[in-house]
Amino acid sequence: MDLRSLAASRHPSPRGRNALLAVPIALIVVVTVGDVLSPPDVHLGPFLAAAPALTASFRGPRATALVGLIAVLAQATVAASRTTVSDLNHTLQLVALVLISAFVTGFAHLREVRERELTQLRTVAEAAQRVVLRPLRDQVGPLRLASVYLAAEAEAEIGGDLYACARTAHGTRLIIGDVRGKGLEAVGDAALVLGAFRAAAHQETDLPGLVAYVEGTVSADREDAITADRDAGPDPGDDPGERVEAFTTAAVIDVPDEERVLRILNCGHPPPLLLRAGRVQQLEVADPAPPLGLTEFVPATLDPQTFAFEPGDLLLLYTDGVVEARDAHGRFYPLAERVAAAPGHAPRALLDHLCADLLAHVGGRLGDDAALVAVERVAEEPSGASRAVLAEEPSGAPRAVLAEEPSGAPRAVRDRP
Repeated sequence: MDLRSLAASRHPSPRGRNALLAVPIALIVVVTVGDVLSPPDVHLGPFLAAAPALTASFRGPRATALVGLIAVLAQATVAASRTTVSDLNHTLQLVALVLISAFVTGFAHLREVRERELTQLRTVAEAAQRVVLRPLRDQVGPLRLASVYLAAEAEAEIGGDLYACARTAHGTRLIIGDVRGKGLEAVGDAALVLGAFRAAAHQETDLPGLVAYVEGTVSADREDAITADRDAGPDPGDDPGERVEAFTTAAVIDVPDEERVLRILNCGHPPPLLLRAGRVQQLEVADPAPPLGLTEFVPATLDPQTFAFEPGDLLLLYTDGVVEARDAHGRFYPLAERVAAAPGHAPRALLDHLCADLLAHVGGRLGDDAALVAVERVAEEPSGASRAVLAEEPSGAPRAVLAEEPSGAPRAVRDRP
């Protein structure tokens, strides 16, 4: 989902603002003509103050000052046509209109400054999201992917939900997770988890080693934060147990190229859904691990579980912001039912349908951030053929790695630049 298009839909375009400028001008014309044609004891001049005030709500100080000047000239025209400009009544109306125009012009300037600051913040937030939460490619090896992030706050661009994909020499690895908490601290924790995943996805040969690496990174960061807080002394605004209780639920998936299976290691995350021939199955693991950051408090066995994943199957990963979304009557969103009833099951079509349906379910506003990733396995590539596979180095630099196809022919594995 394009965040820039969402932001544009919330704020009128420059062309739309120019069209709105006709409203206060028309108001000035109507009030002026009405005042000139009204009986001597009827005065409509005070209504002219509404024109610059209205302009200040959607245009900058220059346009507001221009409309105020036009309103003052209109009031002077009315005074000259009915009596004289020096008439006490019209003089007071002119003075009041000048003061009101000056005040609302100043407010328009402050609003314009604030809008520029918000625009800069949105730009920084979008850049941060694209660095932390990189967009997934549409095609990765034998997989087609689509992803979407829905922020609970109207102006938010990023939060504690996370997902990533890493292409390795043997297949594709994915992670989806949800950091406990909100705000900048949750964003920092999400960046930490994603960085550890991207670094270890190419180094660790199995899922337990990958998850153990990410868990060690999260635990070390928490210990560093606790030590720093202890050295800095108590802060009345902080909860002393907050960092101790910080954790991240996550599901890590490995999809090998040469096997029609997927392996899941679930760390306290909602189970993925598998859509096959119109039927939806929850991929519950027999022995889930505790969330990342809690393994030192809860005994953990990092034991991945294998499930069949055939060409044409679709895997749906999601965060709890989806299944815990409630409607006006307090009913949770029935994700599995809505997936089975979706009109299209291609990754992008499915996510577009689920997003619209989810927002309709909650009345247009989510109570928590939500992320969705759809993964479809397509027909496998011919065995023995030389092919290029995209991979991602933790440093982001391109690399070339030799691997072997089943026939023994070498193939190039290299990063997208």
